[in-house]
Amino acid sequence: MRKAEITRRTAETDITVRIDLDGTGRYDNRTGIGFFDHMLDQLARHSLIDMEITCKGDLHIDDHHSVEDTGIALGQALAQALGEKRGIRRYGSCLLPMDDAQVRAALDLSGRPFLVWNVTLPTPKIGTFDAELVREFFQALSTHGGITLHVDQLHGINSHHIAEAAFKAVARALREAVETDPRKADAIPSTKGAL
Repeated sequence: MRKAEITRRTAETDITVRIDLDGTGRYDNRTGIGFFDHMLDQLARHSLIDMEITCKGDLHIDDHHSVEDTGIALGQALAQALGEKRGIRRYGSCLLPMDDAQVRAALDLSGRPFLVWNVTLPTPKIGTFDAELVREFFQALSTHGGITLHVDQLHGINSHHIAEAAFKAVARALREAVETDPRKADAIPSTKGAL
């Protein structure tokens, strides 16, 4: 049962995240931010992690708190669902093309959060969405999920395509990393014996 539910309530946001690592990529994401919901849907669909996220945030101020806090809660849910990480592959990577964009993601579910972000979104907005919030989401996800995450843009001129390629690349890398390794299904994937 690799499932988790996290509720996070602050003066700025009220968030509930439910995930199932062994799902089929079903999703129901409702943050009140259209582009962000679209990206979360991509994250669920391409990781095959069932994901249900509801967020009521202070959108009258801006989208920042909702996006960052969703990353925090989703990272916490991933860490909880993974437990002691017995039997997982641990590492994942993906080189993902989307039209003009190509993004590489590599990650380690190490318990040691670190984000390397070599992505440049050429416009300040994607529709009404602040482009800088893409990085904020992945920073929060990495930190609170205990994930070493490298995201590198190799090509791209369209901000929407670059951002979506980043979400899809991370999703595919995450899918690989959380999968059970049939050759070591009972082992912690570390010589330390713990992650």
